[in-house]
Amino acid sequence: MKQDKSNIKISTGFLEKIRRFLELELVKIKRNKKELKQADPFSDSDRTSENSLEEDVDEQIGHFDTEIKVKFLAKRTVQLRKALTRVKLGKYGICETCGKMIDTDRLTVNPEATTCVKCEKESEV
Repeated sequence: MKQDKSNIKISTGFLEKIRRFLELELVKIKRNKKELKQADPFSDSDRTSENSLEEDVDEQIGHFDTEIKVKFLAKRTVQLRKALTRVKLGKYGICETCGKMIDTDRLTVNPEATTCVKCEKESEV
């Protein structure tokens, strides 16, 4: 059951801090993704196809590790952008499931949270 959202207010100062934090996190992620891609063994221009078996395995593992980290950062980017959009729309801090206010302690720890603790727990069951 959705709650009337017109009476839910988050302080402008808190929202501004969250917005700045989210934007800084996006910048960090962009930088991390670039560094990861540069460190990917498959991106090395001097890479040879005549490696020993051990070298091939090391390259494969390094590439796989990079791919997993880049996918994680891509998912986190989506979450952060979604949170920024919710800030702009005035819906930040409101649970997408029940419409109630998300506890500010939860938002401080997890700024991209879109559900309250209660709804999060219910979705895990």
